Amino acid sequence: MYIVLYTITVKPNQEDNFIEAWKGLTTLIYKYEGSLGSRLHKKDALNFFAYAQWPDKNTFDNAGNNLPEEANSFRSIMKASCEKFEVLEKFETIEDLLKQQQSE
Repeated sequence: MYIVLYTITVKPNQEDNFIEAWKGLTTLIYKYEGSLGSRLHKKDALNFFAYAQWPDKNTFDNAGNNLPEEANSFRSIMKASCEKFEVLEKFETIEDLLKQQQSE
């Protein structure tokens, strides 16, 4: 598995817009680009971290060409709602001991 770690600083009063756009874009990337999903974490009111999981580096490197037009709307909202959105690190997973959630 390949992991990409992001740091995000959201503009004041834009948290909800950012989170909804992040969820929408992440869902499309999962559906159309082969990602394994992403998790978003909140550090404080305006600072977030996210990490995206990919099956491998090659899938990540080649992603982006299969997204529907709707993705551009989510990207625009994210860009407008963020002060900073940057990649902190990219790395390979060696071991994965996170417990998978059970479906209800």
